[in-house]
Amino acid sequence: MFSAMRHRYAALALGVCLIGTVQAKTSPLGEMAATQARHIATFFPGRMTGTPAEMLSADYVRQQFAGMGYQSDIRTFQSRYIYTSRNLNKNWHNVTGSTVIAAHEGKAAQQIIILAHLDTYAPMSDSDADNNLGGLTLQGIDDNAAGVGVMLELADQLKDLPTQYSIRFIATSGEEEGRLGAENVLKRMSAAEKKNTLLVINLDNLIVGDKLYFNSGKTTPGPVRKLTRDRALAIARAHGIYAATNPGGNAAYPKGTGCCNDGEVFDKAGIPVLYVEATNWSLGKKDGYQQQAKSKAFPEGTSWHDVRLDNLQYIDEALPKRIEHRSRDVVRVMLPLVKELAKAEKA
Repeated sequence: MFSAMRHRYAALALGVCLIGTVQAKTSPLGEMAATQARHIATFFPGRMTGTPAEMLSADYVRQQFAGMGYQSDIRTFQSRYIYTSRNLNKNWHNVTGSTVIAAHEGKAAQQIIILAHLDTYAPMSDSDADNNLGGLTLQGIDDNAAGVGVMLELADQLKDLPTQYSIRFIATSGEEEGRLGAENVLKRMSAAEKKNTLLVINLDNLIVGDKLYFNSGKTTPGPVRKLTRDRALAIARAHGIYAATNPGGNAAYPKGTGCCNDGEVFDKAGIPVLYVEATNWSLGKKDGYQQQAKSKAFPEGTSWHDVRLDNLQYIDEALPKRIEHRSRDVVRVMLPLVKELAKAEKA
């Protein structure tokens, strides 16, 4: 394990160099990400794993990658989760999920994975359904259409740049039922692929949270944290973007680390992870689950899975222009960082 980590550190260290200001394309950075997020949330609500909306959204994402010139395909996987009825009976619910993968081939065997889940929350109990959690009308703009939108813009910005290391863009499903798609991705990776994965970047819940956070996996070694998390924070500062890292107020989540989404699957496998999210690690149980201070607009300080809150109309009213501003900020940080880490040639 240590030798594999040292190998990843050395590869990433060789890849980091100072890159000048990102050259703007026809549209401002972040605009495509926000537009894609709005489209996905509007046209594919209820993207629950195994549903027609999920399959259609997966095909839409695949088509977007293909239109950029990427080799892209959809991999299906079989899994299941437990559903609890009103009388507390528990039954397995079988699902067939769809994961979209696009490949930007580099010159070397090593790769960086950029990950965002496309599915929305599926009610796991009658109680969930009674409380408007998940279901066919949940748009999931925060969780996680915005993450997919950022991933698509990064893919578009990088499509014509030769890189030393490969980049895999993966839109997973089954995240809401227990990271089922990410588990399937990891299961299908060979030992060599795992060893050659320098970093997994997980994009999730980018909009509602008070602050933009960059956190590392618990098993990510210190030198890699400096090249990824700390470098992201430095890029943010250079652009005047306020960003932070978990202050470590909860012993279960050490300072500078993240958790509890698809990235954790890879973290537990010893693969370095960079978590990109918006929340507020200083509130509530200080575990990252409370996204902002409790208010009339967000009574629990969250929008998690709530049909009434995690939709475009509500967020646009409660947080005007937040979708555009946060999409821009994330792209402005992640694009130069990915270019550095993948050793992109200057255009």
